[in-house]
Amino acid sequence: MFTNDAAARELDEVLSAGVLRHLGIPYANFVTGSGDGMDVELIQSFARHLGVRYEYVSTDWNRVFGDLNGRHAQRGTDGHAELLASTDVRGDLIANGMTILPWRQELVDFSTPTFPSGVWLMARSDSLLQPIKPTGSLNGDIGLVKTGMNGRSVLALASTCLDPNLYKVSDTGADVRLLGKGRKLNEMAPAILDGMAETTLLDVPDALIALEKWPGEIKVIGPVSGSQDMAVAFSKDSPKLRAAFNEWFEGFRYGGQYMELVEKYYPAVFLHFPEFFAN
Repeated sequence: MFTNDAAARELDEVLSAGVLRHLGIPYANFVTGSGDGMDVELIQSFARHLGVRYEYVSTDWNRVFGDLNGRHAQRGTDGHAELLASTDVRGDLIANGMTILPWRQELVDFSTPTFPSGVWLMARSDSLLQPIKPTGSLNGDIGLVKTGMNGRSVLALASTCLDPNLYKVSDTGADVRLLGKGRKLNEMAPAILDGMAETTLLDVPDALIALEKWPGEIKVIGPVSGSQDMAVAFSKDSPKLRAAFNEWFEGFRYGGQYMELVEKYYPAVFLHFPEFFAN
């Protein structure tokens, strides 16, 4: 077992230690929990490029920023990052389909975007709420979806990309229900199938997985957010490690290996975000 550091490591320290520690949370097809996943293979490839051993370090949403920075954190009531108790640093980067959000940018520096995303409203197939008819405008579509939330139960998860405060869900008149602290993003779809709520916020990658896993049982109502991006998160004390990743990722993406990974884990995403993969 690798000994915990007191502070985040830079590129030279990672090279000297001979190991790259990947902080991950099982989520969708980024980190499956079975030893594979798109982000697992991505960081394994980066570790091989650096010539160091890859090590996966399991974490969760309550402690992931502390495991990277040595200080736990969450989204505060004012919308900014709130720093909490100190802890040991356990990893060198975070990669598990993490959405770039303003409050998270106060805590970490993100890499070049590695995957497109956004938040959709999903419902059980037996819900009377019907998918919106596209207006031709993303903002128009979001407005229709939020109008449909009025009086309906909507499941969300605080301090994640599915935090209802990020999208002003309470202002819609919805009955907002929060999945309990310590629960995972990949529990959202099963929760509405079990009757915890009629609808749920879900980010696009997990929505695509849910549609494949429960065909005919769940449906997309429409978008709740604008376009978002996911990326690898680095400590603000590790700029050289982040720069090394960005340089490597550019070659990895345009060399074709990246597209092979996406095709393997998210073949349906090309239909929804063709512009992200255009080049």
